Amino acid sequence: MIASCTLGEMMIAAMARTIGDGELVFHGFGSPLAQLAMHVAKRSQARRMVLIAGATYGVDPAPRFLTPTTNDWVMDCGASSSLDIEELFDLAAAGRMGRMFLSGLQIDRWGNCNVTTLGTPRTAMKLPGGGGGGNLSCDAQRVTLWTPAHRAERDAKGRRRFRLVESCDFITNLGHRDADGRPRQDYGHQGNGPEYLVTELGLFDFDAEGHMRLAALYPDTSLGDVQESTGFALRVVNCVETIAPPTRAEVKLIRLLDPLKIHEKEIRPADLVRRFDIVDTRKEPA
Repeated sequence: MIASCTLGEMMIAAMARTIGDGELVFHGFGSPLAQLAMHVAKRSQARRMVLIAGATYGVDPAPRFLTPTTNDWVMDCGASSSLDIEELFDLAAAGRMGRMFLSGLQIDRWGNCNVTTLGTPRTAMKLPGGGGGGNLSCDAQRVTLWTPAHRAERDAKGRRRFRLVESCDFITNLGHRDADGRPRQDYGHQGNGPEYLVTELGLFDFDAEGHMRLAALYPDTSLGDVQESTGFALRVVNCVETIAPPTRAEVKLIRLLDPLKIHEKEIRPADLVRRFDIVDTRKEPA
């Protein structure tokens, strides 16, 4: 019997729970955590969701295992059909993309993400860029953000480099307010912006002002852990909950889909040893 789970499996389950049944959900390139979250949701609590595979754009694929790269035909196995990239953007522009997963090297308090450039006003590092994230972050009805690199350790000089920052050096994907504090509603975008952020330290939502706030902690993290690794004054919900572990059935599914443990490449080495007890009586998905 499965008695415990890893941090990666906790994050995958938490990300999967953000998906609503019946939503059309997309994630682009690169993240096995986001891919597994979508497949876990599709095979458990959100069976009526429409899953669009990243890179290959297959519709409702059922791969037997996760490959080391998202751009692999294996990830399209069992798909009912596939889309062209133009069709994917048309779906979003038509308001039919229910949810998208996004991340960034910087994520600010309003849910803006930066995957373009670090350093301001002078560029210190050029990043890969957002592909279509700029468009899709405006059109997708809801966005789930994630990062497994929230913890900001001190370097040899005692400095911290924050992943969660007061403001992004460059906004690639739009959150709830722009760099000047102007709300996204002023632009007339149809998407509602980020709804959740899942990190290795906690789960966040966004308040009525569009500001990020801590909603839940892991069993082994504290409010102090989150604040010292966050580059802005933390807002917190009235009653901070504890993130529930996945069910045994969900852990079994994650391990079946990812026998090579591809998703652990996203997890920092220090977090690979974290374990969480599983106590559940829920039945395994059919």
